[in-house]
Amino acid sequence: MVTKLKYGNTNTFLLQGKSGYLLVDTDYAGTMPAFYAALKKQNIKVSEILYVLATHYHPDHIGLVSELMKQGVKLLVADTQCAQIHFSDEIFSRDKRLNYEPIKEGAATVISCLASRQFLKDMGIEGEIIATTSHSEDSISLVLDNGVCLVGDLEPVDYLAAYEENVKLKADWEKVLGYKPKLIYYAHANEKKL
Repeated sequence: MVTKLKYGNTNTFLLQGKSGYLLVDTDYAGTMPAFYAALKKQNIKVSEILYVLATHYHPDHIGLVSELMKQGVKLLVADTQCAQIHFSDEIFSRDKRLNYEPIKEGAATVISCLASRQFLKDMGIEGEIIATTSHSEDSISLVLDNGVCLVGDLEPVDYLAAYEENVKLKADWEKVLGYKPKLIYYAHANEKKL
């Protein structure tokens, strides 16, 4: 089951496993009160979230990760993302009001995309993490066996024809569509039934 949370500019998602939730993306730093309110509407507590996974490490996707880690949520990182974990640190440091603390990557659980299927299965989630790097080198998508796909900032499939020269984007969508998804969830657009 996927629960969509909209409490800022980025759609974030909770996937229910057998003993808790996987949170996919967070919004910008400073949105924690709105995040709590969105959770409360769904009758979910932060303590029920086991892991947070970012589709990539841009500021509007990881702003709450450090705060959530302080509350016991574990950070799940695809090994293809490790070099970009601190991409947003300088951006957040420009606004001292945010009190942003950089992510402690040493406390993260790092897995390969190949190992993701078993890791997610152990959580009670059937699917896998795949690299979809046309938006950024650290971008990943989460493809579930039930036909749901969470693609973060991957350019919407509807606009693919407008990007005739973008070989990486076409390759990413070929990869995603190879799983025969039925429903695509985007971080900044409405979901799309296929």
